[in-house]
Amino acid sequence: MNMPIAIVLLVAGIALLIFGLGSTDSIQNAFSRIFSGHYSDRTTWLIVGGCVLLAVGLLGCYRSRRI
Repeated sequence: MNMPIAIVLLVAGIALLIFGLGSTDSIQNAFSRIFSGHYSDRTTWLIVGGCVLLAVGLLGCYRSRRI
């Protein structure tokens, strides 16, 4: 993987994590936790997507430096 692509994935992963973690304190998630005990689907997907993109970006940066 090229280094610029890995860096873009890394930045996108960090951005998704910031939005997802910021969304956990929203009013919608407060009601969702009251009635279902879980975060909303949108928040969950933002956090999971951010973690995946962050991991792929880190792996891409590591692999492009090794070669």
